Amino acid sequence: QVQLVASVGGSVQPGGSLRLSCAASGFSLDNSAIGWFRQAPGKEREGVSCISTSGGTTFYRDSVKGRFTISRDNAKNTVYLQMNSLKPEDTAVYYCAAGVYYYCAATLWSYGLNYWGQGTQVTVSS
Repeated sequence: QVQLVASVGGSVQPGGSLRLSCAASGFSLDNSAIGWFRQAPGKEREGVSCISTSGGTTFYRDSVKGRFTISRDNAKNTVYLQMNSLKPEDTAVYYCAAGVYYYCAATLWSYGLNYWGQGTQVTVSS
């Protein structure tokens, strides 16, 4: 079965950290660029970060720059999103997505993404 399986998110206090992972099964991530997206209640989905196929190019939305780090481990067929200094406004359902024809760009668009993870809740609250 071809799927992306995201790790369980969690609840943290402001300033805390979480690491999300997204593992592919049934296909290889080697040839796919990957994006992380999030959707807060009542808001549209937004791009958070993306990483190119090689891992050499990454982009972040302005609000998470310096706090979030995207990485990939092709040997483990997994991509990660390390989230530090979390803020209440980071609260959302987070999704990973991958696509062979996805182009990781500063726009953090979602065109070309073929596979989406199931979404995982991240709650930042005191």
